[in-house]
Amino acid sequence: MQEQPLLDYIERYIDLTDSEKKILLSKVSSRKYLKGQYIVQQGDICKHSSYLISGCTKTSYLDKKGQEHIIMFAIEDWWTSDIGSFVTQTPADYNIQCIEDTEVIQFFYDNQEELLQDIPKLERLFRKMLEKALVASQKRIVRNFSLTAKERYLKFSELYPIMEQRVPQYMIASYLGITKEFLSRIKRQLANT
Repeated sequence: MQEQPLLDYIERYIDLTDSEKKILLSKVSSRKYLKGQYIVQQGDICKHSSYLISGCTKTSYLDKKGQEHIIMFAIEDWWTSDIGSFVTQTPADYNIQCIEDTEVIQFFYDNQEELLQDIPKLERLFRKMLEKALVASQKRIVRNFSLTAKERYLKFSELYPIMEQRVPQYMIASYLGITKEFLSRIKRQLANT
């Protein structure tokens, strides 16, 4: 069953009865995206929150000069969404684009309240998810202010070792706030030590 990874994820936080699982699965849908496709585009309203079954995505902001700034990546067993747009149903600040062919299970804004009424304990799940996202975001902000580019790269490699093989170097450089040439220089220095 393609929804099993989602159920396994949820059951790390809450226990669902069989009838609750059935209700939950009736209110979500699965979708496949091809590499390069957008799940959400900047300026559109984010209608869903997506749990990744397979694949890899990047969340980025395109500034007025056309420069892309990568905010985060997501891989299997992670969630992706423009949370601000999803919660407020206002235009998205971010693009979410597939770096690989990606399969997701989506929770839609239109039926989330109904789902929370039917299964109140899902409130705990979503609260825990938001708490984790907030903590990760705050830690990233502190790292960006307090660490050198080399230290940020080493921390990225430590926290997300699988990303090195799945994400192009220029995207990692954007995530770190440096140029791809500077990232190459850092990697050469580390290889020679």
